[in-house]
Amino acid sequence: MKTEKRIFNLESRFETREDGSESVAGYGAVFNSRSENLGGFFEYISPDAITSETIEKSDVRALINHDQNLVLARSTSGTLKLDVDEKGLKYEFDIPETSYGKDLAINMKNGNISQSSFAFIVASNGDEWSTDENGNDIRTITKIERLYDISPVVYPAYSQAESDLVVAQRSLAKYKEQKENEKEEKDLVMRSLAKLKIEIAKRK
Repeated sequence: MKTEKRIFNLESRFETREDGSESVAGYGAVFNSRSENLGGFFEYISPDAITSETIEKSDVRALINHDQNLVLARSTSGTLKLDVDEKGLKYEFDIPETSYGKDLAINMKNGNISQSSFAFIVASNGDEWSTDENGNDIRTITKIERLYDISPVVYPAYSQAESDLVVAQRSLAKYKEQKENEKEEKDLVMRSLAKLKIEIAKRK
């Protein structure tokens, strides 16, 4: 089980309250949203993949660019609020009075940082593979076992470095192997039927 990361091109909302406190809210993941090409396949997250139970059993941090040294909030401390709605995984936190927290606030005000990402582990048998009408391999994540962090990020694409796609690539390889085995079995049956028809024709 290896942590995967996905980045969404979604606007995170920065807000300054009347009391002067500053907060960030957005979506760390969006359901039924097709990814960019992730190295030979496309991906969707099912609306059932993340539930309230998933959130409750996860100790989730809000980080900057997934950097564990830049902690903004944490779900178990109550400083990070997480929820699931029909759109996806929502998050909200107050920006802490730290140097990097203030830097984040400035960058978000200026529009330099506006996208979100999340780190997660897919449950055992928690993804399904299919092939669409255009021949593209499609991965649908149906169950996420654990959430690790929610991060405002600099880069906007819903894609990630190859090192973060190891689990998905292995799953894709298994799916392709299964498809190949099914094709070979089908070809074997067809050849057997053809041979049988020839034998029957000879006996006639």
